[in-house]
Amino acid sequence: MSTKRCYYETLEVTKGADGSVLKSAYRKLAMQFHPDKNPGDASAETKFKEINEAYDVLKDDQKRAAYDRMGHAAFDGSMGGRGQGGGSPFGDFSGSFGDVFEDIFSQMMGGQRGAKRSNRGQDLRYNLEITLEDAFSGRSAEIKVPTQVACEPCHGSGAEAGSAPETCPTCNGHGRVRATQGFFTVERTCGPCRGTGKIIRNPCKACRGVGVVQKERNLSVDIPSGVEEGTRIRLSGEGAAGANGGPNGDLYIFLALKEHAIFQRDGHDLHCRAPVSFVTAALGGSIEVPTLDGGRAKVAIPEGTQPGRQFRLKAKGMPVLRSGQRGDLYVEIAVETPVKLSKRQKELLREFEGVSPAGCQPEAEGFIARLKDFWKGEA
Repeated sequence: MSTKRCYYETLEVTKGADGSVLKSAYRKLAMQFHPDKNPGDASAETKFKEINEAYDVLKDDQKRAAYDRMGHAAFDGSMGGRGQGGGSPFGDFSGSFGDVFEDIFSQMMGGQRGAKRSNRGQDLRYNLEITLEDAFSGRSAEIKVPTQVACEPCHGSGAEAGSAPETCPTCNGHGRVRATQGFFTVERTCGPCRGTGKIIRNPCKACRGVGVVQKERNLSVDIPSGVEEGTRIRLSGEGAAGANGGPNGDLYIFLALKEHAIFQRDGHDLHCRAPVSFVTAALGGSIEVPTLDGGRAKVAIPEGTQPGRQFRLKAKGMPVLRSGQRGDLYVEIAVETPVKLSKRQKELLREFEGVSPAGCQPEAEGFIARLKDFWKGEA
């Protein structure tokens, strides 16, 4: 009968633990009992071998299924020598311990082992304010962007004319160097060349060896029809120049809309408020309202129109970006109360009120009726 400890107990997990739980438990225990952290401790070395053996079986679905059915007997004669030879004094853990720390190495090395650090220029942001008419029709805008550009005397290399950058002897042009300490191999940015892989012996006087200088650039931006507040336009490669010949960053233009004197925007729809006289609202009539494309639209006002009523004009709103569709225009009626009345006008209004039959002002009459009911209840 096998005297080996249960693999699940070795990893301190339950039998139903999934792969992520197994990996997390293995990582914790492997770090705790690794021989590099416990030099000269034979029990820690033995424990590390057991942990490695258990994880090597349980991480594999087929091996795990066999182990769950037959226990350690499933591997008698095939796993017996595991961890006792194979070159490493701590057993063969290329398929387990190495897998667990592969993601750690990847993060430490930026996901690119031995790759030279990129000297890509910075991305830039530019805030551009446009009118509602610009957003409606679209237009080309000229902007001035303070940025970094490649130095002309050295053509962005950073080296004085007549000389050139040399390959860094420390990293042999890779921009990264490796250091081995015990079990771990760590990769870091090369210090002498700062990751560029090049050494500049004679720096350019204009840019002091950086390869870029500050300058204001004039650019043209095409604003498409239908853009909204906060729309972002990306100009690839129009950002700051990269140091020592590195690629340019990008320029991001963020659009803001100026407040309009007549229209308010709501997505693809437009809203405007149109004042009408109380005579027009009472007797009916028509009004003209502007449209954002420079035209005019006629709105029929029915007899008895109340304040706040909206009329919808289809397809008179904003264009939908990159499509042939348009939103709607909503016209809200604002009934204006006349001011600075003459004596005769006041007499006519009082006469009108005196001869107004019941039902002439339904909202006011309904409100008064509700007030009477309310006051009765209070009494």
